Amino acid sequence: MGLFDKGVKKTKEGFFQRLSRAVVGKSKVDDDVMDAIEEALVASDMGVDTTLKIVDSLEERVGRDKYMSMDELVGMLRDEIGLLLDVDGEESPAEPFDLSKKPLVIMVVGVNGVGKTTTIGKLAARYQSMGKKVIVGAADTFRAAAVDQLVIWAERAGVDIVKQGMGADPASVAFDTVKAAVSRDADVVLIDTAGRLHNRVDLMNELTKIRNVMRKVIPDAPHEVLLVLDASTGQNAYQQAKEFSKATDITSLALTKLDGSAKGGVVIGIVDQLKVPVKFIGIGEGVDDLKVFDKKEFVNSLFSKEDIDK
Repeated sequence: MGLFDKGVKKTKEGFFQRLSRAVVGKSKVDDDVMDAIEEALVASDMGVDTTLKIVDSLEERVGRDKYMSMDELVGMLRDEIGLLLDVDGEESPAEPFDLSKKPLVIMVVGVNGVGKTTTIGKLAARYQSMGKKVIVGAADTFRAAAVDQLVIWAERAGVDIVKQGMGADPASVAFDTVKAAVSRDADVVLIDTAGRLHNRVDLMNELTKIRNVMRKVIPDAPHEVLLVLDASTGQNAYQQAKEFSKATDITSLALTKLDGSAKGGVVIGIVDQLKVPVKFIGIGEGVDDLKVFDKKEFVNSLFSKEDIDK
């Protein structure tokens, strides 16, 4: 079983059910087959623009009267989706971030409820288990629950946390965190930020302020701006990603709750439209259920042979 089989199971089932219905009894790829492919891609929440891009490319490759098997058709789909995910032209590494930077500063953004704080806790545990000294900064000071939750995760992961009182200036917390990281010779810094509504431009400007104060201590910080999205929300996740990308320079994505969603196609649509790579996916509630995103393995799981043959 592939690493991502659990994460894409529901998406895969719905997609192949629609695709199988479209091609049963067919000996060639006709308009009905292409319409069914389009429907299956949209239903998996890949997004209209990305879906049309894939369908147009398939039409160019197969021609209207070309006879082909289900395996051949799926192989072409696999190729097209693999190309869309390959926005950085690099193989998926075992470690997505550049740990040669010390401290590596990762600013984590995203709206409330997507699993942002949980993702930070899992990242902290991951790097701590690698022998790295980790400090987290509780810069989401507008919700007491957010700070409390981060404290619990920090204790669970065995890492340091920098926090102030509720209502404190988030930029001040971020400044204190990176300053502490330098003085304590930390390897990784994870900065939580307020899960603001993505359409509130005035509040999003705070991300710029946080970035600017961190640069007073570490000139090139943050090295990564990780946007956390809930895969189960489908196209709403894409809208959030689009708004956040307007507010700050998103460098990487983490998709949570992929295991409970039939909308896993949103991963492909977001990467295609924003040209930002996915670095981690969440496929469960456990501390070890945050996995490094492997593009090839994800596509292989989505198009696994046993499902094609059903």
